[in-house]
Amino acid sequence: MIIRETEDAFVMTTQDDHGRFSGEIARGFRRELFMDESVLEEVLLAIAEHDRAWLLMDDMPIWNDESRTPFTFMDYPPLPKLLMYSKGVEETIAMSPYAGYLCSLHYASFMKNTTEAPFADFYRAEQARQQELRNQFSFPDDDTVTRQFGLLQLCDDLSLYVNMNPPGASKDQEHPWFREGFNMSIDGQRVVATWASEHEIQISPFLFERKWSASIKWKHVLKSSIEEQGIAKAFHDALWTEQTVTFVP
Repeated sequence: MIIRETEDAFVMTTQDDHGRFSGEIARGFRRELFMDESVLEEVLLAIAEHDRAWLLMDDMPIWNDESRTPFTFMDYPPLPKLLMYSKGVEETIAMSPYAGYLCSLHYASFMKNTTEAPFADFYRAEQARQQELRNQFSFPDDDTVTRQFGLLQLCDDLSLYVNMNPPGASKDQEHPWFREGFNMSIDGQRVVATWASEHEIQISPFLFERKWSASIKWKHVLKSSIEEQGIAKAFHDALWTEQTVTFVP
């Protein structure tokens, strides 16, 4: 779950909805950014499905007594999370081995520099899975994989940017992860996003063929409802709100 806290509510976005929003963003990208269009649909599938692992976890949000907030993707208990990560990769491989490979790279990247169990065990298992997939299937060359994996992570970050910031936020109000831009660079220029209004986001360098709109849904779950009903029922009873943003030069 992705969560943005307000004075009286938690704005909650499921990871799968966030993933599908990421996929909508990617469909607007200039095609040359992908380098090899022969696998374009598989890359778009990977981007849209990259967080399907969270489907069951987000279906029943749970409460973090220590932080007094719902658990998020950042602090969710590790053992069930890693188990579902593995399941999500397996399900994506069944749709497309290359899409599953990109998703495996994505999840493994979170654990790359840790030596602590169970994270290091998960990382090693995904490395073994990746090698097996490379042995079984013909994937693009390393430079192309690096670019397409980078686009997956960029779309993930762009979606997080939308979901973790209040619409129209100024730079000093933004989540600190994004104030200096994203990790992805295109032609040596770091990708930066800035809210131009509550419904428009400026992107530099501009990655899209033209102005591009995409929609995400979330729930405003009142803190008073959580106190009365518990987090799971309060979340399920809350109404969906849809937000459409347009990416502009």
